[in-house]
Amino acid sequence: MAVDIPYRRDFAFEYGRLEKVAPGVRRIVARNPGPFTYRGTGTYVIGDGEVAVVDPGPDLVEHIDALLASLADEQVTHILVTHTHRDHSPAAKALKEATGAPTYGFGPHAGGRRGEPGIEEGGDWDFLPDIVTRDGDRIDGGASGGTTGGKWRVEAVHTPGHTSNHLCFALPDAGILFSGDHVMGWSTSVIAPPDGDMAAYMASLDKLLIRPDTVYWPTHGPAITEPQRHVRAFIAHRREREAGIVDCLKSGCETVDAMVERLYLGLNPALRRAAGRSVLAHLLDLIGRDIVAADGPATVAAHYRLRHLARPGA
Repeated sequence: MAVDIPYRRDFAFEYGRLEKVAPGVRRIVARNPGPFTYRGTGTYVIGDGEVAVVDPGPDLVEHIDALLASLADEQVTHILVTHTHRDHSPAAKALKEATGAPTYGFGPHAGGRRGEPGIEEGGDWDFLPDIVTRDGDRIDGGASGGTTGGKWRVEAVHTPGHTSNHLCFALPDAGILFSGDHVMGWSTSVIAPPDGDMAAYMASLDKLLIRPDTVYWPTHGPAITEPQRHVRAFIAHRREREAGIVDCLKSGCETVDAMVERLYLGLNPALRRAAGRSVLAHLLDLIGRDIVAADGPATVAAHYRLRHLARPGA
């Protein structure tokens, strides 16, 4: 039986409008809907008066202008980036130029190379944070004179897997976690090698289970109000997918394409390449655990076998 993931897809918003979504938190959604972005990138604003912007979004003039206009009477003091995909970080450049605020992030993009077709809008190789932010780092801001936000404190949570530089940002006093693309309500996250890493992703999900956050605000889609249940379902889903891959190998289904055909029934053709990358991520994890072997380099085009059935030296 397939794992029942408690998806959340009801999403009420108006493009270009900065709206309050929680005490001290506002959101404006970019008009960049798609198979990897859902209705668009949700850019969050923390505080009031002196504010932090989380995931400024794509290099989309309409979105950047709407964000700046919405904050015309306030001061942007921090720009926080969860990771370097082109639907999350490119607008940081224009926002920094307009406000002078420094950027915060784990580091530059590490996956693939410039110009290579990407997954989930591709990599932003131009972003380099002004302030390198590591797991557990604290970022303080805000002013006591604000009408709603006041002073605020953000804690960085390193959650590699979707990308190696993925960060979530927590507001511990409010029980809020800005979960980026690590955990979303509308869909699972694509794990696409070489930068995407399934073992790291699973460890990062386990990491969230022991945290006290009570609500997640992902960059795409609505809030996740039962985060522990959601994370457990994601873990179970990935274990189920892994078991399906092992069953494929047992039955002689040896290639990524054949596994996608068998495991992803009714798949949107636009998502086929992403599904293949996720299968490859699982296979690389299984190879790392000595369960699977590849006949040659472990690529999308390779043939795979269970370790005890592998050819000598494979």
